[in-house]
Amino acid sequence: MSINLFQSRSMSRFVAIAATFGVLISLRSVAEVIDYHQHLYSPEAGARSIPGPKGIDAKNLIAQLDAAGIQRAIVLSVAYSFSNPNKPAVPDEYAHVIAENDWTSAQVGTYPDRLIGFCSVNPFRPYAIKEIARCAKDPNLRTGLKLHFGNSDVNVDNPNHLASVRRVFRTANKYGMAITVHMHANIDHHRPYGAKEAQIFLERLLPEAPDVPVQIAHLAGGGGYDDPATDQALSVFIQAIERNDPRVKNVYFDVCGIALPGMWEDKSSLIVERIRQIGVRRILYGSDAATPDNLPKDALERWHRLPLTQEEFRLIDNNIAPYVVKWLSGSKSAPVLR
Repeated sequence: MSINLFQSRSMSRFVAIAATFGVLISLRSVAEVIDYHQHLYSPEAGARSIPGPKGIDAKNLIAQLDAAGIQRAIVLSVAYSFSNPNKPAVPDEYAHVIAENDWTSAQVGTYPDRLIGFCSVNPFRPYAIKEIARCAKDPNLRTGLKLHFGNSDVNVDNPNHLASVRRVFRTANKYGMAITVHMHANIDHHRPYGAKEAQIFLERLLPEAPDVPVQIAHLAGGGGYDDPATDQALSVFIQAIERNDPRVKNVYFDVCGIALPGMWEDKSSLIVERIRQIGVRRILYGSDAATPDNLPKDALERWHRLPLTQEEFRLIDNNIAPYVVKWLSGSKSAPVLR
């Protein structure tokens, strides 16, 4: 047996054992970065957003990941963008949502060892529960659910909004789907956001999904770290972590978009302090959609400008979230110990 084959099989066994414990693990000897916050856009979805009518397909993303030296990525469907209440409605909206989730599934399916997909919905839509149940049967989407409070204009201060999101959290938990959530409320329309909303999230939403990982995107912000409300919201979770609140036992944070030019530099020391308070084992790397102004290679380089130690970067960059452990253990190209 070759050394590499032996090492690969050993890694698979190690990852499988870790899956039993359901905890985030850091493989210090694995030279591999996983991007936990990526997107693909069909041409139709791209036309409604920054990528434009060409969209971003899996082949393009893989090329960009290769250029950055990133081996794998979690692809978060943007199907929710077809139900953005602040954009023109599309006819037969649910059909578009299904089509985008299915397109994302098909795209990640072309690179099963490199990409894994998350389903997405607007939690207010009457078809939301039905669509989550449908995605839960799709091997390329059943790992998780992406929610975007800003895009869907979620206001957790609104009892009706909160009830809808609680139902969606319960459904994801029922199907064992991890939840990645952009929890910052809509910025363009100045929806309320800060410590109060984070407290609602902690007290009313997390208890609805006690059995699955919940990944809070952008360190509880919307990109960058120049909005004081972001730090106020993040501080609620830090305090919960410090007092060992059981509601945050499965909560992780991605740093996607934190190092946006001009939106973090004067807060670099604060960001590092917050990361250390959270604990590096809960931090996941992410870079967001691979648009020309945010290519994965550039995003990774900007992330490494933060004043963290090399050891901290190594630990964060090699963190393995619980929801990908099974995927990695079954991968034909499992990471090789060095």
